[in-house]
Amino acid sequence: METSDLTGLTARARRLALARGRRILGIAGPPGAGKSTLAGQLVDALGPLAVLVPMDGFHLAQGELERLGRAARKGAPDTFDAAGYAALLRRLRAPEAGTIVYAPEFDRALEQPVAGSVAVYPEVPLVVTEGNYLLHDEGAWASVRGLLDEAWFLDLEQDVRVRRLVERHVRFGKPRDFAERWVAGSDEANARLVALGRDRADLVVRTGGGARP
Repeated sequence: METSDLTGLTARARRLALARGRRILGIAGPPGAGKSTLAGQLVDALGPLAVLVPMDGFHLAQGELERLGRAARKGAPDTFDAAGYAALLRRLRAPEAGTIVYAPEFDRALEQPVAGSVAVYPEVPLVVTEGNYLLHDEGAWASVRGLLDEAWFLDLEQDVRVRRLVERHVRFGKPRDFAERWVAGSDEANARLVALGRDRADLVVRTGGGARP
């Protein structure tokens, strides 16, 4: 099923939030497709019914990436703590009564994950999580799909998505020529990998070119 209707997407997320028990909605897609924008819009619209827990909080720290020799591939599947992310999703699915679960968040200004940034209160029925590899089926990532009650895949025209990515890198301090090289190399290699999981989604969302990434 494919859609691009934000009103309909919000209604679908609301139905999930109002179902019995804690539910998790995953929003996947390639870099620059608008995952964080859509996730934020949904959480804003749902208010106290939802909270956003981004996958990017499980980036390995820059020092660890350098130690492992993976800093030049930052954003690839093996530059995240995939097992830690899956463990958090399991904990979020079945929270202990009265317990707040804290999740990390990625600070783009610092280019580092920051622990304990997102508080998930036990009474919140819907967790919205977004990231590149929610539908990836290798290694520890393979368990993530089964932990999501619904998975959406965001699809955006490549030229719009690439332009967004370059501008985002520049906005956060990278020189334009470096940003263009990084997008053409690392980001696009990751985008091709992410696209392989498209068929594992419950819904394909066609995103427009106007929203900021």
